Amino acid sequence: MASVTAGAIAARSPWLVVFGGLPGVGKSAIAQQLVAQCGAVDLRIDTIEQALRDSGMLAGDVGAAGYLAAYALARSNLHHGLTVVADCVNPLPVTRQAWRDVAAHAGSRVLEIEVICSDQDLHRQRVETRQSEVPGLRLPGMGVSVGA
Repeated sequence: MASVTAGAIAARSPWLVVFGGLPGVGKSAIAQQLVAQCGAVDLRIDTIEQALRDSGMLAGDVGAAGYLAAYALARSNLHHGLTVVADCVNPLPVTRQAWRDVAAHAGSRVLEIEVICSDQDLHRQRVETRQSEVPGLRLPGMGVSVGA
């Protein structure tokens, strides 16, 4: 796989950069650094899903609504020539393909990054001790998996 730097992403806008991986592996921290370096639009699924819950229209499991909202926001921002960084678990082939379709529809390049914490003990510690930056969000535990 070719090496892509933050500078290259910023210079060749618009890009759709999709971070995926289990909760607690560090993808949000990395995504936020990229957003800051590139001046990209930050689409964090946790934030969108919690806003849907907070609206009172949806409660608990919001299903696909958060991803569908993020796809629409990404598409709009890409059409405006803005690079978009999506921060999500992205657990299923259908969600991965949907991000690719968003980029293709906008005529943008897509970079998919799966973040993995190879140290299982460290990963468990991160999941058990982390605090949410999204007000009201109940963080998932270790039971989440990423599909093939």
